[in-house]
Amino acid sequence: MKTILFILVAFLALSTVVAALLLMSVPDGSLLSLTTDILKGSVFKDFVLPGLLLMIFVGVINLLALFYNLINHKLKYNLSIAGGAMILVWMVIQYSIIQQAFWLDLVYVLVGLSVIFISLQLKGKYLM
Repeated sequence: MKTILFILVAFLALSTVVAALLLMSVPDGSLLSLTTDILKGSVFKDFVLPGLLLMIFVGVINLLALFYNLINHKLKYNLSIAGGAMILVWMVIQYSIIQQAFWLDLVYVLVGLSVIFISLQLKGKYLM
């Protein structure tokens, strides 16, 4: 279970950091096959600020969770839960802004939920 948690947290950390960097470096979203059209009706004119927010609120927390899992720190499960929760919050906010879902969104929701449930199991807060 610890290995699965590590892999899932690594996926969240690395993929969100890479996506955030791509969004900030090419703000029109073309590197991720996005267009700024999906931002119409929102406060964002391009993907710079969403990329920065993704980096700060999802990427950094999951990078910390990854590092804490790597060094076996006592807070590893708490940070993993926070990282899983942040990707879920991100997905809800993203959907409420663009009102469009992508197939990858389901993957992130499932990974976020899995990280939370596995972390709670390993922490000793049994759900079943």
